[in-house]
Parts: sequence; structure tokens; C-alpha cells
Amino acid sequence: METEGPRTDRLGLLLDQFDQAREMAQVRLTGLGDEEYLWEPAPGSWSVRRRGEAPTPRAYGPGEWVLDKGAPDIPANEYAEIARQAASGMTVAKIAEDWSVGVERVEEVLAHVGEPEPDDVPLTTIAWRLGHLHSCFAGQWEWTFGERRQDPNFLVDFTPSAAVGLDRFWALIDRWRESVAVVTEEQLDTVGFSQYPYGSDPDDPFITVLAGANLEFIHHMAEIALLRDLWRTRSGPRR
Repeated sequence: METEGPRTDRLGLLLDQFDQAREMAQVRLTGLGDEEYLWEPAPGSWSVRRRGEAPTPRAYGPGEWVLDKGAPDIPANEYAEIARQAASGMTVAKIAEDWSVGVERVEEVLAHVGEPEPDDVPLTTIAWRLGHLHSCFAGQWEWTFGERRQDPNFLVDFTPSAAVGLDRFWALIDRWRESVAVVTEEQLDTVGFSQYPYGSDPDDPFITVLAGANLEFIHHMAEIALLRDLWRTRSGPRR
């Protein structure tokens, strides 16, 4: 029996990469329970919390439960991206708008020399990582394939239930994948095919947006996998 070989076209490569990452992630998330989902690996961790109980200044969500979000800034691991945006012709004012920071902060980043100091950021729960990914993909779907009008901060009804959160997440991921699968070559090269307002999507060809979405999915799922390992071994190895 003959099987279809791997695709080598641009969209096919990105879809295959996404499919493999999704398959591995779904296996790694099997058996996730509520206690583990909300486990805070260190004091001050960001998570999903009841509205009014979040300690962060920009926690968001449309319902009873919101996702922690801190004050706007440009993390050190994004300094290279800021340099790329400036090199591509984006103005300092536009970069500042995209990152919700002042022009002075962008100028400070662009003037930085040498290796940046490591980011001092809070640890996050599995609930936070999944919620963050869900929010990103929901927003990008709405502002690429949807009506392009709903605020991304109000698209995901966050939940303290691991089972409910995963069901909603995989449904959204499947919708994203189905929509991406029929994108044309012309659309891949279209600057602004995605109008997602948080980031540089409106200024990028869609193939760049897709590559970035894959990277976002892969690196956050790797973090979630590590959190699962830490949860499993938190009281020492089990015999």
C-alpha cells in the first residue's frame, strides 16, 4: 500500500510541523487534572483566577475567571525582534504601539548593546500557558478568518477546569488548522492578511505569521510538558 510522502511546499511544511507538534502535545496532556492544571510552582506565579482576585494589573477575560497579565514591557528575549521590526522599516512609534509601551522604551531597547540581562518574569501555571495559547490562537483566527472586530481579550472564557479548558482549546486549534489548510499561495504572501491587533501581523506576510504561530505553540507546549514533569516529581522520585 502506497502512502503519501511528506509535503515540501511552503504551506505543507508548516502544516506538517504544526500537526506533529499538536500530536505530541495532546499525548503529553493526557490525564491532566484540575489540581495539576492550577498548580503554582513558585510563589507569585501567574494563573487563571476569579475576577477581582488577580494580583496583576491587566488580567483579562470576559467571564468569572480571568488570566493574569502584567504591565506592558518588552522582555529581553524580544530585543532581537524589536531590532528586526526597526530594520524592516517600522517606525519607533508603531513599534511602541504594537508593544503597548512608550517610545522611550523602544529607543532604550534599540540602543542596547551587548547581551541583555535575563528576564525577571513570574513562573506560570499550566492553566495560564494553555489560556495564553488559547487566547492568542482565538484572536488570530478572529482577525484573519473571522469578522475582524472582536477584542481578542474577550474571546476566551477561561476556566479552572482542566477538562473543559482542553476541550475548548483543541476545538479552537482544529478550527485554526482547518482554516489555514486552505490558504492560497497568494494569501501566504499577502502583507496584512492577518489583522490581529496585538503584534506585527498587519505588517507581515501571512507565511511569517504562520511560522510565528507554530513557534508560539511549540515553545509553550514544551514549557507545559516540563511543568508536568515537575509536578510528577515534586515530592521526589516515586518507586
